[in-house]
Amino acid sequence: MVILENKNISKQEMDMIHGPIWNKLIQYALPVAATGILEQIFNASDIAIVGNFARGAKVVAVAAVGANAPIIGLILNFFIGIALGANVVIANAIGQQNEDTIRKAVHTSIIMSVIGGILVTIIGELSIGYLLQMLNVPSDVFPYALLYIRIYLLGMPVILLYNFEAAIFRSIGETKTPLKALVVSGILNVLLNMFFVIVLKMTVNGVAIATVIANVVSSMLLFVKLYKTDSVIRISKDDFKFSKKIFRKIIRIGLPAGIQTAVFAFANIVIQSSINSLGTVVIAASSAAFNIEIFAYDILNSFSQACTTFTGQNYGAGQLKQCRKILFLCIIEDAIATLCAIILVLISGKVLLSIFNNDPQVIKIGYTRLLMVFSAYTFSMLYENMSGYLRGFGISLVPAVLTIIGVCGTRIAWVYAVFPMHRTFRTIMMVYPISLSVTALLIFIALMIYRPSHKLQTNEGEI
Repeated sequence: MVILENKNISKQEMDMIHGPIWNKLIQYALPVAATGILEQIFNASDIAIVGNFARGAKVVAVAAVGANAPIIGLILNFFIGIALGANVVIANAIGQQNEDTIRKAVHTSIIMSVIGGILVTIIGELSIGYLLQMLNVPSDVFPYALLYIRIYLLGMPVILLYNFEAAIFRSIGETKTPLKALVVSGILNVLLNMFFVIVLKMTVNGVAIATVIANVVSSMLLFVKLYKTDSVIRISKDDFKFSKKIFRKIIRIGLPAGIQTAVFAFANIVIQSSINSLGTVVIAASSAAFNIEIFAYDILNSFSQACTTFTGQNYGAGQLKQCRKILFLCIIEDAIATLCAIILVLISGKVLLSIFNNDPQVIKIGYTRLLMVFSAYTFSMLYENMSGYLRGFGISLVPAVLTIIGVCGTRIAWVYAVFPMHRTFRTIMMVYPISLSVTALLIFIALMIYRPSHKLQTNEGEI
């Protein structure tokens, strides 16, 4: 199959098919990583501000926000996975230069995000009290945790809209625009946090309200940008129609990807339940450490997203040899970037932990978590990139199933079989390297069995 160079690429779009790609992978991944890191910084500002300026029990306020992290992660990871399905569908269509599919996929994705957000808000408000009880949230933390999550859930339509809009931009290689929107809304979030907590003397309700307002701003900035862009992902009110065919394509790829990412959050809910049983100080320490370690994970995961999008476009264009090269380069570049991030975080880890809470016990326990989780990142890096590569070919169900077995299965078995015999924080943390190494091995075996670029090489004319 002969692919002609597309002369109509706008300034916003990245040519992922022609020319060198090693530098383009970095250009794509770094803004994605920066976006994830800034999201965590702005989320961490919730914990830092209530941990230092909230009235009353500051440790309780920190624990209340942290106790909700697994639930929020479960919801967001599920829909971010579905948004990744939209990314793949659009990327494949760009590789095929199919503008009709691109247009339908963009508009259908936006409609999906808003409807999905409304449904999550309704279901979440009805069930959140029961979920927090299942997490064994301590009685002194429970009312604050419930207040925070109820307000947060009200913002789900705009939160999901931003993530789907970001996926649309990333499908053309434009990763800077979502970052710029996040910078604006994130600064607003921090300022509102301080205003509500320090000036108005609010607690967790103040930081929750600030988060919702900030997400309204970021989603609206991207929405306006989609209207004004001159690229193939431009939206118009006349094209806002829901395509069942495109919806099924997005769900076929995105639903397993959503399950795959949500499985991590679900497994973390199980782990969080065990952590909660060890007391308020451990909850606060684990929450603070999570908000630091996720910085390195965002860098790690950004190359996985690059792998998916670049593979998706090249698969659509029939450039199968290029797909194999993309996987190799993503693993190499990801390993270097993630190692640098881990070293930097470990060097400054205790100082960073003290920003959230300066209790010596919180810092000590939090640093233990950093060491244990980072020991698993090599396996996580391999697993994420191989999964991203398979998703680029539209192979999404297999990685999801293997993740359920490797991550969720291992962690649940560990929490219920091993932890009761050794009820320590270190015992809980050991499950991270064990579960991720198992998952990486399973995904590698699947990749060797499928070998999509090799098997499809003989059928290029059908792509």
